[in-house]
Amino acid sequence: MHTFAFLRSMHTFIELGVQSDYIKAIKELGINTPTEIQKKTIPVLLHSKTDFIGLAQTGTGKTAAYGLPILNSIDASLPVIQALILSPTRELAQQIKKQLFKFTKYVSDKIFVEAVYGGEKIEIQIKRLQRPTHIIVATPGRLIDLIEKGSINLRSISTLVLDEADEMLSMGFKQELNTILKYTSGKRNTWLFSATMPVEIRQIISKYMSNDASRVEVNKNALVNANIRHEFVLTSIKEKSEVLMRFIKKRKEERGIIFCRTKLGTQSLTKELKKEGFSVGALEGDMQQRERDKVMRAFRKGTIQILISTDVSARGIDVHNLAFVIHHQIPETLEYYTHRSGRTARAGKTGISIALIIPSELQRVYEIQNALGIHFNETYI
Repeated sequence: MHTFAFLRSMHTFIELGVQSDYIKAIKELGINTPTEIQKKTIPVLLHSKTDFIGLAQTGTGKTAAYGLPILNSIDASLPVIQALILSPTRELAQQIKKQLFKFTKYVSDKIFVEAVYGGEKIEIQIKRLQRPTHIIVATPGRLIDLIEKGSINLRSISTLVLDEADEMLSMGFKQELNTILKYTSGKRNTWLFSATMPVEIRQIISKYMSNDASRVEVNKNALVNANIRHEFVLTSIKEKSEVLMRFIKKRKEERGIIFCRTKLGTQSLTKELKKEGFSVGALEGDMQQRERDKVMRAFRKGTIQILISTDVSARGIDVHNLAFVIHHQIPETLEYYTHRSGRTARAGKTGISIALIIPSELQRVYEIQNALGIHFNETYI
């Protein structure tokens, strides 16, 4: 595997080789300076046909890092699917499609991007796919449904992106990923992006990717975004709600997410905070997709200040300018802590991650601290 340390000296999108039409569009989106993952990734993917492994935390700008090279590689005159991007959740798939569309605002030859995912009628998506489509963004389950119905043709793809690969595996998509990787095997290049490198990811790399795959890492020794401040509050189960309310009152206009371990805990806390007049909305497993979309729209617009969610329900959420994440219960796994915390301090901003713990969980805090190479400060609210 190759690394590209010399790319760090590049400081602008022009130096990275991005076309001026795309630079104009991304500047309008407030993206003026490349992030580290973009500096290291874009020149490699623009100038070489290679398999690629990108290790970076969520919120570091990965969509532009692979999205701009993909758009650059599309032949708009060919009405066939040339690139496939796999995403763990409907929300992330929608965001990727929207971002790629915005990047192409000033490009003369129109590039068509379509997103397919569960929670929407498959017939609607089949109808859309009958139009010329160059790039597909898909969740694994819905993509396989479309393949089995013969409604999608991936024979012409030259690039397959696995975005948030570790999240896709932790959500139980291992079998689907293997099926898709086998189905699309051939001349395509695979670009894999992941925040962590569990055994299952290594197996995918070993089985489906070239031994010469290019590889870049951002903050190699930091498993968690360095812009996040980690704190814990020592409290009791009874006092947790009171602590939360005091914290939210102090934060006034700032937005954040409160994580609970269970859907019952999510429902109960949401009801309690609503009763006290707080602007909150819930995301949990039993919700209909329509309800979920309604809550997410309100949260993105800022009409809901606080989102209360289970770990699985929050997967793929990318909302800008979240000031804080609160762990109502400390998570069961290190990966959950990484993904929860990663909802804040995105795109170069700073944020705070606060765990509400009872005395018997103090040892767990130190275990997370040592395993992830971070430092927790005790705080009082």
